[in-house]
Amino acid sequence: MAEYLPEITNDSVCPVDAKEELLNECESIWKKMEECQSMLNVQGRKTLPKLDTRLSLLITRVKALQAEYNEWQKRTPEIISNNPDVLLALGKEELQKTKNDLEMVLSTVQSKNKQLEEDLKREQQWQEEQEQVVDALNRIEEEMKTQTEQLSRKRALQQLQNKMLKVKSYKEELLNALGEFLGEHFPVPEKGGSTKKKKSFEKPAVELITLHEILEILIRKLMSTPHDPYVTINDSFWPPYIELLLRYGIALRHPEDPNRMRLEAFHM
Repeated sequence: MAEYLPEITNDSVCPVDAKEELLNECESIWKKMEECQSMLNVQGRKTLPKLDTRLSLLITRVKALQAEYNEWQKRTPEIISNNPDVLLALGKEELQKTKNDLEMVLSTVQSKNKQLEEDLKREQQWQEEQEQVVDALNRIEEEMKTQTEQLSRKRALQQLQNKMLKVKSYKEELLNALGEFLGEHFPVPEKGGSTKKKKSFEKPAVELITLHEILEILIRKLMSTPHDPYVTINDSFWPPYIELLLRYGIALRHPEDPNRMRLEAFHM
């Protein structure tokens, strides 16, 4: 803005007569001011009522201000001097003061704007950094969630596999123990055990199976087709073993077909 302000020059010098005229007018105005001040002092020295001094002072002050206000309303602006040289010099001086003031204001505003721009850049940079940090944290959170879900699934699957292995191992132990027990106490029926009166050279029509094998057949049938768990009794089933299973409630005979039986559903 300073470049648009014209440079005020002091080439012209106020003539001596113009200075004297200006000084005389200033002295005249000063005398008037002294007269007004003396009048105010006279007004202030008047005896005030004793009842309420403060109120009286305020009323007097209001009256004085009102009178001064009315006086100024009546007056018209007076030209300091009619001398063009005096007016030109005063105008140049006022313009120079105004220019200097405006240049100071402009410099202050520019400095303030520069500071604000720097602050704005810092704030924008800080905001960008914070947004980058937030984005990085969001990515880390998503990755952690994914890893946690995968680890949870893997852990659950591993636990299930471990349980299945334990169950299978326990099943094998039970089957082995059951096989050893049945093999020891319920062996394969001997050829002459139930046919002592028959000749030794006679061979049975069907090879008999062990109690262990009978139980395996019943278990597989129950697990594979639970809706139809009955097994047909054939000649390979030794009758004493069938009677043993039925008598102790391990197996049940079909209510309509006595040649069929099933394993008792102990797991239900």
